[in-house]
Amino acid sequence: MEQKRSYIGSIIHGIRSLTTGFKVTGKEFFTKKVTEEYPDNRDTLELSPRFRGRLVMPDPHKCIACGLCQINCPNDTINVVSEMVTDEETGRKRKRLIRYEYDLGACMFCQLCVNSCPHDAISFSTSFENAVYRRDDLRLTLNEEK
Repeated sequence: MEQKRSYIGSIIHGIRSLTTGFKVTGKEFFTKKVTEEYPDNRDTLELSPRFRGRLVMPDPHKCIACGLCQINCPNDTINVVSEMVTDEETGRKRKRLIRYEYDLGACMFCQLCVNSCPHDAISFSTSFENAVYRRDDLRLTLNEEK
């Protein structure tokens, strides 16, 4: 419940809140600005190595289609399509990756998929320009040859 004030008390309260606002504004007015000149600084732009921009698969041959990334993804943004094949050398059956689908629009960049990958087949790049006109363009197939 709000406390009732007298006329003079409410004027004093208003002046105090106004001076508090002036203090914050004055302090921020004299601090150093950190504005980046994007996109003019693309050549000199340095991002933190911990920045998570887009999921990439640098070497598709590292992926063994185990599906751990798909299981650990909380948003179901990853879909690993695989098939069972017989290894010609050993005669044992193993999974072979057919398609690695990733929905960038639904990803929350938690990095659980990268941490759970036993062969370090996927990682986050520092690519941050992901704006598209259609949502379907955010659904990527990572193991495609470009």
